[in-house]
Amino acid sequence: MNALRIAGYAALFGVADAGRDTILPGAFRETLRARRTPYPLYWQHHPEQRIGWVETAGEDARGLRVIATIDNPMGRAGRMLRAHKVSGLSFGYRARAFRHTPEGRELAEIDLFEVSVVTHPLQHGARVHLLI
Repeated sequence: MNALRIAGYAALFGVADAGRDTILPGAFRETLRARRTPYPLYWQHHPEQRIGWVETAGEDARGLRVIATIDNPMGRAGRMLRAHKVSGLSFGYRARAFRHTPEGRELAEIDLFEVSVVTHPLQHGARVHLLI
């Protein structure tokens, strides 16, 4: 079987996550511009469980949209995605610029390190929306 590709949003702009962080549009601009190698795609944020690579990552009006390839489409991650038992996306990062508000933090600049397929994303709407 060919590799499994997924598309979805790893982050949504203007939507507070369960940790009370809200990402502002443009927060990923610099990290995406500076990156020269693909981002790893992890299972549940575990670096020892790299399941693929992010082919493209970019900001649009909604958030951080990614397209990624799962290396082993018949492995656990591929099976769970196809069975709709997992559909969450998340990302590992460091906040470079932010401000505190009564509602939480507003993240204005983020260093992106990885994208992960997760069971429970902090941003409920951060999901895989297409299997290719």
